[in-house]
Amino acid sequence: MGHYIANLRDIEFCLFDLLEREEILGKSIYKDLDRQTSMGMLEEVKRMAENDLAASFVDGDQQGVKFDPATGDAKLPESFKKSYKTFMDNEWWRIDAPVELGGTSIPPSIRWAIAEMVLGSNPSIHIYASGTAFAHVAYVYGTEEQKKVAKLMVDKQWGATMMLTEPDAGSDVGAGRSKAVKQADGTWHITGTKRFITSGDSDLTENIVHFVLARPEGAVAGTKGLDLYMIPKFMFDFDTGKLGKRNGVYVTKLEHKMGLNVSTTCEMNLGEKEPAVGYLLGEVHDGIAQMFKVIEYARMMVGTKAIATLSAGYQQALAYAKTRVQGPDLTVAKDKNSPRVEIIKHPDVRRSLMTQKSYSEGMRALVLYTASIQDEFALAQADGSDKERIEDLLLINDLLLPIVKGYGSEKSWTLLGTESLQTFGGSGFTTDWPLEQYVRDAKIDTLYEGTTAIQGLDFFFRKIVRDRGRSITLISKDIAKFAASGGHLAEEKKALLRALEDVQAMIGHMVGVAMASQEDPKEIYKVGLNTSRLLMATGDLIIAWLLLRQADIAQNKLANAGRDTEFYNGKIASAKFFVRSVLPHISIERAVVESETGEIMNIAEAAF
Repeated sequence: MGHYIANLRDIEFCLFDLLEREEILGKSIYKDLDRQTSMGMLEEVKRMAENDLAASFVDGDQQGVKFDPATGDAKLPESFKKSYKTFMDNEWWRIDAPVELGGTSIPPSIRWAIAEMVLGSNPSIHIYASGTAFAHVAYVYGTEEQKKVAKLMVDKQWGATMMLTEPDAGSDVGAGRSKAVKQADGTWHITGTKRFITSGDSDLTENIVHFVLARPEGAVAGTKGLDLYMIPKFMFDFDTGKLGKRNGVYVTKLEHKMGLNVSTTCEMNLGEKEPAVGYLLGEVHDGIAQMFKVIEYARMMVGTKAIATLSAGYQQALAYAKTRVQGPDLTVAKDKNSPRVEIIKHPDVRRSLMTQKSYSEGMRALVLYTASIQDEFALAQADGSDKERIEDLLLINDLLLPIVKGYGSEKSWTLLGTESLQTFGGSGFTTDWPLEQYVRDAKIDTLYEGTTAIQGLDFFFRKIVRDRGRSITLISKDIAKFAASGGHLAEEKKALLRALEDVQAMIGHMVGVAMASQEDPKEIYKVGLNTSRLLMATGDLIIAWLLLRQADIAQNKLANAGRDTEFYNGKIASAKFFVRSVLPHISIERAVVESETGEIMNIAEAAF
């Protein structure tokens, strides 16, 4: 068995006790699934993840990628290719493929539960296997002829990339300078340089289709002028998939990174050696809207990866703390002859473990709760629900995505280093344990698909202000209703309600300041100084709500818990701990937001 221990019991509890996913199975587009089948799938993925996928996690990191600058080709370690082949041969890629092309119709909640175990055991496998997810984009947005490309991507298991970032533009996508020129045959020639391209090349697949943002000649500046093009590594016959000549898209450099060393992160050149021939997706000039569908999927993946890694780190730390003997019990520490005990018996280690437990279980619930909204959205669309319900579900999902990605990645990275690795003491800093790799691999989650600061800006300006608070109000009503439900955990529910009021006050204050900036533009700085703070506070609020809901369910199940007694007791303990240890900080954050003067923006740069 490898490094990874999946927490399938908690996944099952979230899916079927907290989120009641059994209610949607066997119906409509999910008519072929029931709980037993779903759990069978999850159990099979658990076995594969813990053994086959996890087997190459360390070796892939240590060997890394071999890159030939003369040809632009990247080669991966044989151990990793074996793990990847196991994943693909077991056909788990079907959960992302269009049903019309042989995909499996599966609720997003089950899909992301599967993804957690894959991402936790060996994240690069999931990342390289994204070709079928990109095929979905080509199938949905492509022309009838381009749908053939989607079919080939699925049938031949081709790889895919998302090419946004450019060396000088960074996160300012609209500043990109890649250019597209239309040809007489209807294709386009694209020129430019892209950077930080994940899976830019590998020897896992015979072909890679790059989804590239570029600006056609004469288009307006900014994001509105960008189009989305499909540019294959090798040209091919649309009907048979037979490969032709090499296309003009090449890796010019492999990035040397602190983590995810088996994942090829590349600088790519378009059109320098020979023309980079591309196809305008859907033959419409709507690139940024099309690409955002890819970005939304990517942000969900990044948040799930981060949270999966935190869960893996906690499982490792817990196992170590139960066996590592060091120091006497604190109550008899003065007696030098006292027996040494396992470190899980020490107060601060317990605090650390419960911090890891509450966050990892709370953020797992956050991911699956968000996925359950996606379940409902897909069902509502399929069943022809009223437009208002569909719009509400879409807005709630959009609101939750920056929390999943921004909050999930930031908390996971921080906790992996300050708590999970710390549990091991100096041993955690060595390669004897996987924690140091977890920490290195997790940092990127706070950076790609939009840094935490960008997620905070997106959360406030696009997900709260733009929709006039509609989605945050819908979630707030659910939280308030639960907080007022009485019964178990009465004091904790009161604390939840106070935290809700604090977050609502932060939002109200920041909206007021944003409105004032229409008269005095510099007022907007006060908002910008607090958008990440608001994102984190809202994340803590939602996690507390989900943990308390779980604790409420666990309390009701204790009477007939059987062998799950301690599992349910753990649910109650982690909820109480989180509410008492984390939620009080939201009041402090509110005070910081409301007292913000923006003075820092007037400090001369030389003073820094």
